[in-house]
Amino acid sequence: MKFSQLSVLLALGASVALKGYSADRVATNVLASSAIMAATNPIPNAPAVLPGQGLAQHDFFYAGESKDERMYIVRNGGIVWSYTHPGRGEISDAMLLPNGNILFAHQYGVTEITANKQEVWNYDASTNTEIHTAQPLGPDRVWFIQNGNPAKFVVVNKSTGNIERQFELPVKNTNSVHGQFRHARLTDAGTILVAHMDSGKVVEYDFTGKELWSLDVPGIWSAAPLKNGNILVASNKKFVREVNRKGETVWEWTPADAPDYKFANLQLGTRLPNGNTLINNWFNQWSGKLDSSNAPVQAIEITPDKKVVWALRSWTPPADLGPATTIQILDERQ
Repeated sequence: MKFSQLSVLLALGASVALKGYSADRVATNVLASSAIMAATNPIPNAPAVLPGQGLAQHDFFYAGESKDERMYIVRNGGIVWSYTHPGRGEISDAMLLPNGNILFAHQYGVTEITANKQEVWNYDASTNTEIHTAQPLGPDRVWFIQNGNPAKFVVVNKSTGNIERQFELPVKNTNSVHGQFRHARLTDAGTILVAHMDSGKVVEYDFTGKELWSLDVPGIWSAAPLKNGNILVASNKKFVREVNRKGETVWEWTPADAPDYKFANLQLGTRLPNGNTLINNWFNQWSGKLDSSNAPVQAIEITPDKKVVWALRSWTPPADLGPATTIQILDERQ
Protein backbone atom coordinates (compact mmCIF):
# COMPACT_ATOMS: atom_id res chain seq x y z
CA MET A 1 0.00 0.00 0.00
CA LYS A 2 1.25 3.47 -0.82
CA PHE A 3 2.02 5.88 2.06
CA SER A 4 -0.72 8.30 0.96
CA GLN A 5 -3.31 5.52 0.98
CA LEU A 6 -2.21 4.42 4.44
CA SER A 7 -2.42 7.99 5.75
CA VAL A 8 -5.97 8.37 4.50
CA LEU A 9 -7.03 5.07 6.06
CA LEU A 10 -5.40 5.88 9.39
CA ALA A 11 -7.01 9.30 9.42
CA LEU A 12 -10.35 7.70 8.65
CA GLY A 13 -9.78 5.21 11.43
CA ALA A 14 -8.96 7.94 13.94
CA SER A 15 -12.10 9.85 12.98
CA VAL A 16 -14.24 6.77 13.39
CA ALA A 17 -12.61 5.99 16.73
CA LEU A 18 -13.57 9.43 18.03
CA LYS A 19 -17.18 8.56 17.28
CA GLY A 20 -17.03 5.60 19.62
CA TYR A 21 -15.84 2.65 17.54
CA SER A 22 -13.26 0.29 19.06
CA ALA A 23 -9.63 0.22 17.94
CA ASP A 24 -10.07 -3.41 16.82
CA ARG A 25 -12.96 -2.49 14.57
CA VAL A 26 -10.97 0.39 13.13
CA ALA A 27 -8.03 -1.95 12.44
CA THR A 28 -10.37 -4.44 10.73
CA ASN A 29 -11.72 -1.70 8.48
CA VAL A 30 -8.20 -0.60 7.58
CA LEU A 31 -7.13 -4.15 6.68
CA ALA A 32 -10.28 -4.77 4.66
CA SER A 33 -9.75 -1.58 2.68
CA SER A 34 -6.13 -2.58 2.08
CA ALA A 35 -7.22 -6.00 0.77
CA ILE A 36 -9.69 -4.39 -1.63
CA MET A 37 -6.99 -2.11 -3.00
CA ALA A 38 -4.61 -5.04 -3.44
CA ALA A 39 -7.27 -7.05 -5.26
CA THR A 40 -7.98 -4.23 -7.67
CA ASN A 41 -4.27 -3.58 -8.25
CA PRO A 42 -2.65 -7.02 -8.69
CA ILE A 43 1.09 -7.39 -8.97
CA PRO A 44 1.96 -7.41 -12.70
CA ASN A 45 3.07 -10.77 -14.10
CA ALA A 46 5.27 -9.00 -16.64
CA PRO A 47 6.12 -5.49 -17.85
CA ALA A 48 3.48 -3.77 -19.96
CA VAL A 49 6.01 -3.25 -22.73
CA LEU A 50 8.07 -6.35 -23.48
CA PRO A 51 11.53 -6.57 -25.03
CA GLY A 52 11.89 -7.87 -28.57
CA GLN A 53 9.49 -7.87 -31.50
CA GLY A 54 6.72 -10.09 -30.19
CA LEU A 55 5.63 -12.77 -32.65
CA ALA A 56 7.98 -11.29 -35.26
CA GLN A 57 11.14 -11.94 -33.20
CA HIS A 58 11.55 -15.49 -34.56
CA ASP A 59 9.78 -17.95 -36.79
CA PHE A 60 8.83 -20.85 -34.53
CA PHE A 61 6.84 -24.04 -34.01
CA TYR A 62 4.79 -23.98 -30.81
CA ALA A 63 2.91 -26.53 -28.72
CA GLY A 64 1.91 -26.80 -25.09
CA GLU A 65 0.35 -28.96 -22.44
CA SER A 66 -3.20 -27.63 -22.61
CA LYS A 67 -6.78 -28.82 -22.55
CA ASP A 68 -7.13 -28.12 -26.28
CA GLU A 69 -3.97 -29.93 -27.53
CA ARG A 70 -3.08 -27.15 -29.96
CA MET A 71 0.02 -26.67 -32.13
CA TYR A 72 1.07 -23.70 -34.27
CA ILE A 73 3.66 -22.50 -36.76
CA VAL A 74 4.40 -18.77 -36.58
CA ARG A 75 6.19 -17.02 -39.44
CA ASN A 76 6.74 -13.32 -40.11
CA GLY A 77 4.81 -12.36 -37.01
CA GLY A 78 1.65 -14.37 -37.64
CA ILE A 79 0.18 -17.86 -37.38
CA VAL A 80 0.51 -19.65 -40.73
CA TRP A 81 -0.47 -23.16 -39.58
CA SER A 82 -2.45 -24.58 -36.70
CA TYR A 83 -3.71 -27.98 -35.63
CA THR A 84 -5.86 -29.26 -32.78
CA HIS A 85 -5.44 -32.92 -31.91
CA PRO A 86 -8.88 -34.51 -31.58
CA GLY A 87 -7.94 -37.16 -29.01
CA ARG A 88 -7.71 -36.95 -25.25
CA GLY A 89 -4.52 -36.10 -23.39
CA GLU A 90 -1.94 -33.31 -23.49
CA ILE A 91 0.93 -32.50 -25.85
CA SER A 92 4.15 -32.68 -23.84
CA ASP A 93 6.63 -33.09 -26.70
CA ALA A 94 6.39 -32.09 -30.35
CA MET A 95 8.67 -31.15 -33.21
CA LEU A 96 8.61 -30.02 -36.82
CA LEU A 97 10.60 -32.56 -38.85
CA PRO A 98 12.88 -31.78 -41.82
CA ASN A 99 10.28 -33.16 -44.25
CA GLY A 100 7.63 -30.78 -42.92
CA ASN A 101 5.76 -33.39 -40.89
CA ILE A 102 5.04 -32.97 -37.19
CA LEU A 103 5.78 -35.68 -34.62
CA PHE A 104 4.13 -35.28 -31.24
CA ALA A 105 3.62 -37.21 -28.01
CA HIS A 106 0.18 -36.60 -26.52
CA GLN A 107 0.03 -38.66 -23.31
CA TYR A 108 -1.94 -41.54 -24.78
CA GLY A 109 0.19 -42.10 -27.86
CA VAL A 110 2.60 -40.76 -30.45
CA THR A 111 1.40 -39.43 -33.81
CA GLU A 112 2.99 -38.08 -36.98
CA ILE A 113 0.98 -35.83 -39.30
CA THR A 114 1.77 -34.02 -42.54
CA ALA A 115 1.62 -30.26 -43.04
CA ASN A 116 -1.80 -30.97 -44.59
CA LYS A 117 -2.86 -32.50 -41.24
CA GLN A 118 -3.04 -36.05 -42.55
CA GLU A 119 -2.04 -38.76 -40.11
CA VAL A 120 0.79 -40.89 -41.52
CA TRP A 121 1.73 -42.86 -38.41
CA ASN A 122 0.34 -43.47 -34.94
CA TYR A 123 1.19 -45.56 -31.92
CA ASP A 124 -1.33 -45.88 -29.10
CA ALA A 125 -0.08 -46.19 -25.54
CA SER A 126 -1.18 -49.45 -23.96
CA THR A 127 -3.65 -49.53 -21.06
CA ASN A 128 -2.43 -47.84 -17.86
CA THR A 129 0.57 -46.29 -19.60
CA GLU A 130 1.38 -42.80 -20.90
CA ILE A 131 3.78 -41.38 -23.49
CA HIS A 132 5.04 -37.83 -22.99
CA THR A 133 8.27 -37.71 -25.01
CA ALA A 134 9.34 -39.01 -28.42
CA GLN A 135 11.89 -38.32 -31.13
CA PRO A 136 12.64 -39.67 -34.64
CA LEU A 137 15.46 -42.15 -35.05
CA GLY A 138 16.38 -41.86 -38.70
CA PRO A 139 13.67 -41.76 -41.38
CA ASP A 140 11.92 -45.01 -40.44
CA ARG A 141 11.97 -45.28 -36.67
CA VAL A 142 10.70 -43.45 -33.61
CA TRP A 143 11.78 -43.86 -30.03
CA PHE A 144 9.67 -42.91 -27.02
CA ILE A 145 9.46 -43.45 -23.29
CA GLN A 146 6.36 -45.21 -22.02
CA ASN A 147 5.44 -44.34 -18.44
CA GLY A 148 4.03 -47.38 -16.70
CA ASN A 149 4.66 -50.39 -14.51
CA PRO A 150 7.18 -51.17 -15.78
CA ALA A 151 8.30 -47.99 -17.56
CA LYS A 152 10.12 -48.59 -20.85
CA PHE A 153 12.31 -47.03 -23.51
CA VAL A 154 10.93 -48.24 -26.85
CA VAL A 155 12.07 -48.08 -30.49
CA VAL A 156 9.37 -48.73 -33.13
CA ASN A 157 9.76 -49.24 -36.87
CA LYS A 158 7.13 -47.02 -38.48
CA SER A 159 6.95 -49.10 -41.66
CA THR A 160 6.46 -52.49 -40.01
CA GLY A 161 5.02 -51.49 -36.65
CA ASN A 162 7.51 -53.79 -34.97
CA ILE A 163 9.17 -52.93 -31.66
CA GLU A 164 12.84 -53.30 -32.52
CA ARG A 165 14.31 -52.45 -29.13
CA GLN A 166 13.09 -51.84 -25.61
CA PHE A 167 14.40 -51.83 -22.07
CA GLU A 168 12.91 -51.08 -18.70
CA LEU A 169 13.58 -47.83 -16.87
CA PRO A 170 13.65 -47.62 -13.07
CA VAL A 171 11.10 -45.34 -11.40
CA LYS A 172 10.54 -44.16 -7.85
CA ASN A 173 6.80 -44.78 -7.77
CA THR A 174 5.30 -47.50 -9.95
CA ASN A 175 1.79 -46.50 -8.88
CA SER A 176 2.08 -42.91 -10.12
CA VAL A 177 2.45 -43.37 -13.86
CA HIS A 178 1.66 -39.77 -14.81
CA GLY A 179 4.58 -38.28 -12.90
CA GLN A 180 7.39 -40.59 -14.01
CA PHE A 181 8.80 -38.96 -17.18
CA ARG A 182 8.22 -35.93 -19.40
CA HIS A 183 11.35 -35.44 -21.50
CA ALA A 184 14.37 -37.23 -22.95
CA ARG A 185 16.76 -36.58 -25.82
CA LEU A 186 19.30 -38.37 -27.99
CA THR A 187 22.92 -37.27 -27.87
CA ASP A 188 25.40 -37.07 -30.76
CA ALA A 189 27.15 -40.07 -29.22
CA GLY A 190 24.06 -42.22 -29.76
CA THR A 191 23.09 -42.34 -26.09
CA ILE A 192 19.90 -41.06 -24.52
CA LEU A 193 19.51 -38.49 -21.74
CA VAL A 194 16.44 -39.19 -19.63
CA ALA A 195 14.91 -36.76 -17.15
CA HIS A 196 13.62 -38.97 -14.32
CA MET A 197 11.00 -36.55 -13.05
CA ASP A 198 9.77 -38.68 -10.17
CA SER A 199 13.30 -39.57 -9.03
CA GLY A 200 14.81 -36.10 -9.39
CA LYS A 201 17.77 -37.01 -11.56
CA VAL A 202 19.04 -37.08 -15.14
CA VAL A 203 20.49 -40.36 -16.38
CA GLU A 204 22.37 -41.19 -19.57
CA TYR A 205 21.79 -44.68 -21.01
CA ASP A 206 23.16 -46.58 -23.96
CA PHE A 207 20.74 -48.42 -26.23
CA THR A 208 21.00 -51.60 -24.19
CA GLY A 209 19.74 -49.80 -21.10
CA LYS A 210 23.11 -49.60 -19.37
CA GLU A 211 23.45 -46.54 -17.14
CA LEU A 212 26.49 -44.49 -18.17
CA TRP A 213 26.14 -41.30 -16.13
CA SER A 214 23.72 -39.66 -13.71
CA LEU A 215 23.25 -36.49 -11.72
CA ASP A 216 20.72 -35.52 -9.07
CA VAL A 217 18.54 -32.61 -10.24
CA PRO A 218 15.62 -31.89 -7.88
CA GLY A 219 12.33 -31.34 -9.70
CA ILE A 220 13.84 -32.06 -13.13
CA TRP A 221 11.45 -31.76 -16.07
CA SER A 222 13.81 -31.83 -19.07
CA ALA A 223 17.40 -32.51 -20.08
CA ALA A 224 19.06 -31.72 -23.41
CA PRO A 225 22.62 -32.26 -24.67
CA LEU A 226 24.61 -29.21 -25.76
CA LYS A 227 27.19 -28.99 -28.53
CA ASN A 228 29.97 -28.33 -26.00
CA GLY A 229 29.26 -31.66 -24.30
CA ASN A 230 27.43 -30.14 -21.35
CA ILE A 231 23.79 -30.73 -20.47
CA LEU A 232 21.01 -28.17 -20.06
CA VAL A 233 18.41 -29.13 -17.47
CA ALA A 234 15.18 -27.40 -16.46
CA SER A 235 13.43 -27.97 -13.15
CA ASN A 236 9.99 -27.22 -11.76
CA LYS A 237 11.93 -26.03 -8.72
CA LYS A 238 12.36 -22.94 -10.92
CA PHE A 239 15.84 -23.09 -12.33
CA VAL A 240 17.53 -23.76 -15.65
CA ARG A 241 21.07 -25.03 -15.26
CA GLU A 242 23.97 -25.97 -17.53
CA VAL A 243 26.06 -28.74 -16.00
CA ASN A 244 29.24 -30.46 -17.16
CA ARG A 245 30.04 -34.15 -17.03
CA LYS A 246 31.64 -33.70 -13.62
CA GLY A 247 28.27 -32.59 -12.31
CA GLU A 248 29.44 -29.02 -11.87
CA THR A 249 27.11 -26.10 -12.58
CA VAL A 250 28.72 -23.82 -15.16
CA TRP A 251 25.69 -21.56 -15.73
CA GLU A 252 22.36 -21.12 -14.00
CA TRP A 253 19.26 -18.98 -14.37
CA THR A 254 16.47 -18.53 -11.82
CA PRO A 255 13.46 -16.18 -11.72
CA ALA A 256 15.47 -13.92 -9.40
CA ASP A 257 17.48 -12.99 -12.51
CA ALA A 258 14.32 -11.52 -14.09
CA PRO A 259 12.49 -9.89 -11.16
CA ASP A 260 10.01 -8.02 -13.37
CA TYR A 261 8.49 -11.32 -14.52
CA LYS A 262 6.49 -13.92 -12.62
CA PHE A 263 7.14 -17.56 -13.47
CA ALA A 264 4.80 -20.45 -12.69
CA ASN A 265 6.36 -23.61 -14.13
CA LEU A 266 9.67 -23.98 -15.95
CA GLN A 267 9.73 -27.02 -18.22
CA LEU A 268 12.21 -26.57 -21.07
CA GLY A 269 15.43 -24.69 -21.59
CA THR A 270 16.70 -24.52 -25.18
CA ARG A 271 20.13 -23.24 -26.14
CA LEU A 272 19.86 -21.28 -29.39
CA PRO A 273 22.53 -21.02 -32.13
CA ASN A 274 23.24 -17.42 -31.08
CA GLY A 275 24.21 -18.61 -27.59
CA ASN A 276 21.05 -17.33 -25.94
CA THR A 277 18.73 -19.57 -23.95
CA LEU A 278 14.98 -19.88 -24.51
CA ILE A 279 12.96 -20.73 -21.40
CA ASN A 280 9.26 -21.54 -21.39
CA ASN A 281 6.86 -20.51 -18.62
CA TRP A 282 4.03 -23.05 -18.58
CA PHE A 283 0.60 -22.01 -17.32
CA ASN A 284 -1.47 -24.84 -15.81
CA GLN A 285 -5.01 -24.64 -17.20
CA TRP A 286 -6.17 -27.46 -14.93
CA SER A 287 -5.39 -25.64 -11.68
CA GLY A 288 -5.61 -21.96 -12.61
CA LYS A 289 -7.68 -19.48 -14.60
CA LEU A 290 -5.87 -17.05 -16.86
CA ASP A 291 -6.39 -13.35 -16.22
CA SER A 292 -6.09 -11.93 -19.71
CA SER A 293 -5.58 -8.44 -18.30
CA ASN A 294 -2.52 -9.61 -16.37
CA ALA A 295 -1.29 -12.55 -18.42
CA PRO A 296 2.15 -14.06 -17.83
CA VAL A 297 4.71 -14.40 -20.58
CA GLN A 298 4.86 -17.79 -22.27
CA ALA A 299 8.62 -17.70 -22.82
CA ILE A 300 11.70 -15.53 -22.52
CA GLU A 301 14.98 -15.46 -24.42
CA ILE A 302 17.98 -14.50 -22.33
CA THR A 303 21.62 -13.78 -23.16
CA PRO A 304 24.50 -15.62 -21.47
CA ASP A 305 24.68 -12.73 -18.99
CA LYS A 306 20.94 -13.21 -18.31
CA LYS A 307 19.52 -10.14 -20.01
CA VAL A 308 15.97 -10.66 -21.31
CA VAL A 309 16.03 -9.78 -25.02
CA TRP A 310 12.66 -11.29 -26.00
CA ALA A 311 9.53 -12.07 -24.07
CA LEU A 312 6.58 -13.82 -25.71
CA ARG A 313 3.07 -13.03 -24.51
CA SER A 314 0.33 -14.02 -26.95
CA TRP A 315 -2.89 -15.09 -25.25
CA THR A 316 -5.59 -13.35 -27.30
CA PRO A 317 -6.97 -13.69 -30.85
CA PRO A 318 -5.91 -13.66 -33.59
CA ALA A 319 -2.82 -15.34 -32.06
CA ASP A 320 -3.92 -17.07 -28.87
CA LEU A 321 -1.11 -19.61 -28.58
CA GLY A 322 -2.17 -21.00 -25.20
CA PRO A 323 0.23 -22.51 -22.65
CA ALA A 324 3.83 -23.09 -23.74
CA THR A 325 5.78 -26.32 -23.47
CA THR A 326 7.62 -26.72 -26.77
CA ILE A 327 9.00 -23.77 -28.77
CA GLN A 328 11.18 -24.80 -31.71
CA ILE A 329 12.92 -21.84 -33.35
CA LEU A 330 12.77 -22.11 -37.15
CA ASP A 331 14.95 -19.18 -38.22
CA GLU A 332 17.52 -21.52 -39.76
CA ARG A 333 14.91 -23.54 -41.68
CA GLN A 334 13.59 -22.91 -45.19
